[in-house]
Amino acid sequence: MTSGRRQKSDKPNPVDVHVGSRVRLRRTLLGMSQEKLGDALGLTFQQVQKYERGANRVGASRLYDLSRVLDVPVAYFFEEFGNALPPQNGNGELAGDPYQANPMMKRETLELVRAYLRISDPQIKRRVFELTKALASAYPDDSKTSEPAPEA
Repeated sequence: MTSGRRQKSDKPNPVDVHVGSRVRLRRTLLGMSQEKLGDALGLTFQQVQKYERGANRVGASRLYDLSRVLDVPVAYFFEEFGNALPPQNGNGELAGDPYQANPMMKRETLELVRAYLRISDPQIKRRVFELTKALASAYPDDSKTSEPAPEA
């Protein structure tokens, strides 16, 4: 006889990994350290690291606290989740490759966005945007998408 409980796996649950990556994204965009976030939540920075990696699950009350400290709605942590979820087989188990992190979650990308958002002059901001587009077009790849210009 089998119980309704899932067997313990060495791999983090994709939902936990996604929620953790959204915590990291928002924390980084705010320029907040893991230590500072931990202090605001009454946690150590190591506990914050485990949440961000998906190694520890985020309970409902902790998710609410995170939304308050990071100034986002709770739904923020689940945005784009359907796009990040790997295919499942007929038993509801993950199939194929394990969850791959979104390249938009890389530290370099987050720091670039944060630096861009700190530019206060609309003309400079527009020029940086145009320069970035020009540089990107010098190295074309197969993912050509048209991004709207930022509001100046």
